[in-house]
Amino acid sequence: MFIVTIDEDQCSGCNACTEGCPAHLLGFSEDKAHVVGDESECMGCESCTSVCPTGAISIAEM
Repeated sequence: MFIVTIDEDQCSGCNACTEGCPAHLLGFSEDKAHVVGDESECMGCESCTSVCPTGAISIAEM
């Protein structure tokens, strides 16, 4: 199981991660990305981390 988290202070609001998440766990509001789904449904594919220009997203294996 993987858990995705977003450091909103580091998020630049580019929205690239929300478009790239195949599990649709990420959403965008107030100019920041947020986890909107069940973060435990993360597949660990790292699509979001690979497109994040600021390194605001981390994925941890539990």
